[in-house]
Formats: sequence, C-alpha cells, structure tokens
Amino acid sequence: MAANGKPSGDAGRLDDAARAGWLYYVAGNTQDDIARKLGVSRQSAQRLVSLAVSERLIKVRLDHPIGRCMDLAEAVTARYGLRMCEIVPSDPDAPELLTGVAIAAAAEMERVLKSPEEKIIALGTGRALKACVEQLPQMTCPQHRIVSRLGNMMSDGSATPYNAVIRMADRVGAQHYPFPLPVLARDAAELDVLHQQGAVRNTIALCAKADLTLVGIGQIDLGAPLVVDGFLSKDELHELEAAGAAGEITSWIYDAEGRLIDCDYNARVASAPLPKAAENLVIAVAVGQAKLRALTAALRGGLINGLITNEAMAQELLRRS
Repeated sequence: MAANGKPSGDAGRLDDAARAGWLYYVAGNTQDDIARKLGVSRQSAQRLVSLAVSERLIKVRLDHPIGRCMDLAEAVTARYGLRMCEIVPSDPDAPELLTGVAIAAAAEMERVLKSPEEKIIALGTGRALKACVEQLPQMTCPQHRIVSRLGNMMSDGSATPYNAVIRMADRVGAQHYPFPLPVLARDAAELDVLHQQGAVRNTIALCAKADLTLVGIGQIDLGAPLVVDGFLSKDELHELEAAGAAGEITSWIYDAEGRLIDCDYNARVASAPLPKAAENLVIAVAVGQAKLRALTAALRGGLINGLITNEAMAQELLRRS
C-alpha cells in the first residue's frame, strides 16, 4: 500500500484503469474529463481506458436484439436438432473474423464458471478456442476443473501451439488437467501403452463426464491445422481425402456424414474419444468458408449438439443442408 492510502504497483494501475473505464463507458466522460478528474495527462487517460478494455474490466453488451441472428439461430437449431445455437453478426468485409464468436463462447463458459457447484469444462485446442479463452475475464473458480481433450506435446516433446487449457486455468483460477501425451502415438501398440497410464485414464474419465465441451472444427485440405502444425503429411492428407475425409475434431478424422474413418491415422490418435453429444453439451466454435464442409459433416453426424458461429456461416449451413 502506498503512503497516500492507494494500492501500489499493478493493483493500483488496474484500479485507475477501472475508474477510467467507468468514467468513459458508463458516465460518458471524454478523455479530457477523465484526465482532469484523475489528475493525469490526456495520454495517460487514453492508456488507462485502453487498459480497462484489454484486461476485460469493461464488458460491452448489446441490448438491442439482432433479429436476423436470432432467426438464423432458430433455423439452424431446428435443422440440426441442436441443444444450443448462438449466431453473432458478421463483418461483411471480414466474414472469418473470430472476435465475435470468441466473445460469445467466452460468455457461455463464464455462465458455467459462475456456478457454485463443481463443473468440468473440457476443451479442444486451436486458434478459435485460444481466442475464446482470451476473452474470458479474470475469475476465481477453484471449485471447477478444466481438462484438455487431446495431447499437449508434439512427437519431439515440444509443446503444441494454441493449447487453451493452461491459459484458461490461469485466467479463472481453476484446477486444470492437461492431457499428458503427444497428439499422435507412433503406432497403435504405443498408444495402448500410453493409455494405460493412471493420469491419462483419469483425464479421459473427466472428459467423458464434462458438463461443457468446447471444440474447434478442422478442415481437411492443405490449409488444415493438422497439416500446418505438422501432424499430417501431404501424402497422408491425400490418402485421407481419397478415403472421404471431411473434417476433424481434436484430431479425430471423420467423413461427410460425421462418421470416424477407419484408417491408420485415427488408430494413432491419442485424444480422448469424441464425446456422445446426445448426453453432454458439446459446442463447436467455427467460422470461415474453409470450415463449412467439416462443420456440416459434424452436424450431420451428431458429433456436436451446440454451435457458436456467425451470420455468414449460418446462412451457408442452411443452404447446404
């Protein structure tokens, strides 16, 4: 505590940011007004308002219902028999922008995290889920458990990119269970040995009873996350395309009807088995034309029963079905 009675260091700066954010977004003050009231320069006031936004101290809610999004959500829900569906507005100039769906997914996670009773949240990995976690506010939720659905190591032992579990646990103060395996085993025999580990069995059991599961959707083409991140060679990709591969969820590859493909690749996937969407809430977070075929297949096969996407993707889903 500083001599003037105000918190010092980072805590004091966050307090100032919260005051600046309130004055700007709630009280309607200009940055000049904030500078005068807080006794700082206009540039400092501007930085404090920006800090309030970047630290998620400020939440912006749109009170006017966007009728088109609500209509699309209802239509997609009915078409695919979903338990939940949220459609956010699209930016016509950037239909693949993740920010809107990330905010909506973070709100869904926050709703579960606010429960006083223990909840288990299982996460896939990838760019979309990392973006969702970045939108979560700081919380203190020691009663909950966050579990990864797939391995967090490359074949050489290095960490996989875009792992969301550790980052989420840091933001919300929950227990976390990273999947202590590589994404792929060398062969089915090694996979069997890896799955015998007690920590792995416990992680898989937690995934099976998760109250909320969020996953990304991966396409099967040269731009696929599995290819870009080095888990799938171009030769393997072409073999899977020939076998009818349409998409992947947590590295499990499925066809256009959402059925897992019987192939060498799937025989080496170390991820927890895909959850039974009929029993648990399994939400996919996906945007972009490249994901359309994979997402449609996942919906057709009942691999997911929840969806968070944008207007552009919802319109395409309704056209294709």
